[in-house]
Amino acid sequence: MSRISERDRERIADLFDRHLEAGLHHGAQLAVYVDGEPVIDLAGGVEAPDGPEETRETRHILFSSTKPYAAVTLHSLVEEGELAYDDRVVDHWPEFADEGTEKAEITVRQVLSHTSGLNRGEIDDRPDLWGDWDAVVEKLEEMEPNFTPGETPAYHALTFGWLVGELVRRVSGTPIEAAARERVFDPLGLADTGIGLREDEDDDVATLVGFEPFDRCRDPDEGLGKNAEVAAPFNSEEVHRAVIPAANGIGTASDMARFYACLANGGELEGTQLLESETVKRMTQVQAETEADGTIGREGRFALGFWKGGTTVAPYGTLSPKHVFGHAGLGSSVGWADPEENVGFSYVTNGVRDGSYEHVARVNALGDAVRHAIR
Repeated sequence: MSRISERDRERIADLFDRHLEAGLHHGAQLAVYVDGEPVIDLAGGVEAPDGPEETRETRHILFSSTKPYAAVTLHSLVEEGELAYDDRVVDHWPEFADEGTEKAEITVRQVLSHTSGLNRGEIDDRPDLWGDWDAVVEKLEEMEPNFTPGETPAYHALTFGWLVGELVRRVSGTPIEAAARERVFDPLGLADTGIGLREDEDDDVATLVGFEPFDRCRDPDEGLGKNAEVAAPFNSEEVHRAVIPAANGIGTASDMARFYACLANGGELEGTQLLESETVKRMTQVQAETEADGTIGREGRFALGFWKGGTTVAPYGTLSPKHVFGHAGLGSSVGWADPEENVGFSYVTNGVRDGSYEHVARVNALGDAVRHAIR
């Protein structure tokens, strides 16, 4: 018997609809699993301002909600003994750094926990190169750490995915987009999700819209800034077909909730053992924390490829428990797992809003509604 009643489902659906009616976005999806079973799977609005009706199968750009998919692909290789968290990156990728340098001491753990110091470089501002994997790798090899490795948590917005992806390729011999499909998407039946579009797929991705803030309580140059400009490159087919494992996952809320349902259940779902429970525990332990005035400008608790709850800005509910883990994507998407309540949650929209305030407010409202409904 489900722990969410039909009446509570209706209340959650009403809140979901009110977000659309208020103009927070043009289209959205909400999916929730409880105890390994899908209990909510909603879609509403339209795929684009003048587009067709949003469905549960409409695919969206997931932005940084892609990172956990790439991370779990790497975790599966650690579980198989192909590499270890405290291995140096250079031991698997010799061209990464010159021996004897500070960069050569960067470890796999530091990459996964955003403490490698390679948080930002020239490649972040070169969308013309994002579709050329070899060119991206060359730029990573040329980069020098912005901070002493292991000492300063600094969010790797784009470099995270390419670093993880090249490690996967070096260790397994398989490109990250194929490895993620083989090791994560196919085993869990996530048929509508991938890292970028492949040649045989149509570009049917929902159109992103960058919304200006509702309020003027902050400098418009702070935070997301001109949202439309941020979102614009991710509406191009060129970026859709690139491989950006930190930012251009393409998928649905239904698939993401299923992914988190598996992790919330100790790495197993419906007889599929994606990861061992001990691996899930290790990869979701906090590795580094930041204060509100730190390098990312807000509180943060970094695990190995995931953000943990327990901060005032974590988008996992207003009272976000410390044990919850997941990830958000550029003011438009979020997914999380609550292993104590055995819940997998995902909310995906095509409206990019201020990530530190407006997006957190809307996703927390739905997260709270789900938490209050569980009996």
